[in-house]
Amino acid sequence: MSSATFASVPGPGDAAPPARWSTLDEPAEWESFGRPLATQPGRWESYLAIQGMYCAACALTVEALLQQLPGVHSVQVNGASAVARLTWSPAQGLPSAWLAALQRAGYGGLPAGDVLAAAPREQAGRLMLWRWLVAGFCMMQVMMYAFPAYTAGAGDISAEAQSLLRWASWVLTLPVVLFSCQPFFAAALRDLSHRRIGMDVPVALGIAIAFGASTAATFDQASLWGAEVWYDSLTMFVFFLLSGRLLEQRLRDRTAGSLQALMRRLPERVERQGADGGFEPVALQRLAAGDLIRLLPGEMVPADGLVEAGESQVDEALLTGESTPLPRGMGSAVIAGSANLTGVLLVRLQRVGPHTRYAGIVALMQQASVQKPRLAQLADRIASPFTGLVLLASAAAAWWWWPSDPAHAISVAVAVLIVTCPCALSLATPAATLASAGALARRGILVRRLEALETGAEVDTVLFDKTGTLTAHGMALATTRTRQGVSAAQALAVAAALAQYSLHPLSRALVQAAGMESGPATNISVAATVTDLAEEPGRGIRGRLLAGSDGQTQVLRLGSAEFCGGVPQNAEVEGAQVHLADGQGWLASFSLDETLRPDARPAVGALDALGLRVCLLSGDRSAAVTRLGWRAGIGNALGQRTPEGKLAHIRQLQELGHRVAMVGDGMNDAPVLARADVSVAMGQAVPLAQAQADFVVPGGQLAAVATLLAQARRTRTVVRQNLLWAAVYNGVCVPLAVLGLMPPWLAGLGMAASSLLVVLNSARLARITD
Repeated sequence: MSSATFASVPGPGDAAPPARWSTLDEPAEWESFGRPLATQPGRWESYLAIQGMYCAACALTVEALLQQLPGVHSVQVNGASAVARLTWSPAQGLPSAWLAALQRAGYGGLPAGDVLAAAPREQAGRLMLWRWLVAGFCMMQVMMYAFPAYTAGAGDISAEAQSLLRWASWVLTLPVVLFSCQPFFAAALRDLSHRRIGMDVPVALGIAIAFGASTAATFDQASLWGAEVWYDSLTMFVFFLLSGRLLEQRLRDRTAGSLQALMRRLPERVERQGADGGFEPVALQRLAAGDLIRLLPGEMVPADGLVEAGESQVDEALLTGESTPLPRGMGSAVIAGSANLTGVLLVRLQRVGPHTRYAGIVALMQQASVQKPRLAQLADRIASPFTGLVLLASAAAAWWWWPSDPAHAISVAVAVLIVTCPCALSLATPAATLASAGALARRGILVRRLEALETGAEVDTVLFDKTGTLTAHGMALATTRTRQGVSAAQALAVAAALAQYSLHPLSRALVQAAGMESGPATNISVAATVTDLAEEPGRGIRGRLLAGSDGQTQVLRLGSAEFCGGVPQNAEVEGAQVHLADGQGWLASFSLDETLRPDARPAVGALDALGLRVCLLSGDRSAAVTRLGWRAGIGNALGQRTPEGKLAHIRQLQELGHRVAMVGDGMNDAPVLARADVSVAMGQAVPLAQAQADFVVPGGQLAAVATLLAQARRTRTVVRQNLLWAAVYNGVCVPLAVLGLMPPWLAGLGMAASSLLVVLNSARLARITD
């Protein structure tokens, strides 16, 4: 069905969306800022960068606004990252209606793909800077005019001079109210128009009351308000508040900017080979599978492909966690988002756009960036009722002080409105979790669910799958026993000469081991001549080996003990066994075991250092699992566990009160990953396993497990510190404001400082120290 059918679907009772957004209704555009949902056919998930969000509470307003539009099934907005995730049905509504609805409500919106240019964000930052500069300049001038009133004695200043100073202060305060305060008034009006009480409502109300009362006192000094003006407090408050929000914006962009840093890695233009054989720059969107591109040193790889010519070093740190540059030459694979460092490469593209591995990583981070942890959702729910109570408290304080001093009553009411703004409460959790997720992303650890950072801090047990997680692919030679007079190296070389003609995994392992360990002393090369080959499936392989330059040969058998004619009792070895025999009988026995990843034992040691209980679960034979667990430093290793058995084991641990983290990578790990409190999918995990995981480690580095769990603990500590500070701040300052002991300018300083402290404290999580 064509998009034109639905191009005019507006919100209820609204006009049709402007024509400039109609291009977003074309299906070809949807992949630039979203993707179809594989689990829900006919539905898409898309991402919008929201403009005009000045505080975390705006997220609730935007969610409610978009949720009611036709075709929108669910909306998640993260106030800290200002990104919205929508799931929607094209058959019921189209993206242009979203942007039109946002504009009518006073917000702006851009497809998340368009925000890569960063122009709207940079423009908003410059405008915020101008508002701050105007507020700062006017504040200094107003303070200069207010200074005589604080220092002069009775009768030192004539009424005319005092009136002149007030008029000058009023003129200088106008730009602050009309220009610098515009974000507060706009946000307050939006909230009130949607019958909500956001965090900017008390701020805007306090500014309006202070300016209105001061204006009345300036115009009519004989009135009830003539005794006092608050231009200095008002301008100082606005300056402090904008200072806090400006720094908060900068820090938030830096700590939560890993997603955008990741997305910006792709170049806008790429040199592609044309029909005449020359290379010409083309837009990234015009690339297709099969194109040949040229990458110069310092350029980013735009898509997945194979190197056809050239040699270079490639940095894949952000995508795989591999910090060391990797060599790439003819036939090597390169992935989108990696950096070409040293040489010129010609790359034949295989996967472009949303089909690249890079696009999958971006999708995971986009999904995580809009999620709200449990504490953040709780803070959002508390913020609106709390703000309502603030308005009541302000009105009650004004009513209490009014009979004795109306001017002082207004000052108290303004201070209460300002000091109790719950900005710090709403920022406490999202600022910390986004900073932490960004730091983990720079380590090659992708956070799929921000809430997992809360749960990860409570984990006390880590379960590992064996195959593919703790072990590398293939087998490795463990031990060798030989007949008297035959060295282990000679026996291995003879066995490998025969094994090279078999495709059995154990034969492949022997050939590999001989290639690494054989040398001139063995007198036999892996490439030795073998004739009369015959392989019996499930038993072994036999052949005639040319033994020397005199043309003598010897008949060899390689395989099971029965196939080789029996094995001496003292020659039995552990693990997978391969035996070798010649015309005289048994010659050697080889024990092969799974290859333990070199980083497995250090990773387990790091988990032990965190005080975590480590367990190995596998469906393999118990003896093999126990042996591998001993090699990895895991004392509790359980074998012969089916997927159902693994689920039962996790359920039993959870019933005993343990919080369990599961680390795996295979298809049969998906149910277990879903059951665990925290789940980690390693390496090139199958899509089903990744879909069930809370964290994904594309590079497969096992050290990442301890890193992310330690970071989760740090995140929990910082979130608790933020919430404690927000509670202490309100507990101390609110009574002071109600009692009239806190002037409006000090209330503004306190509110700005509280929000800034929360963001600065959260920014500590942006760096992970080893």
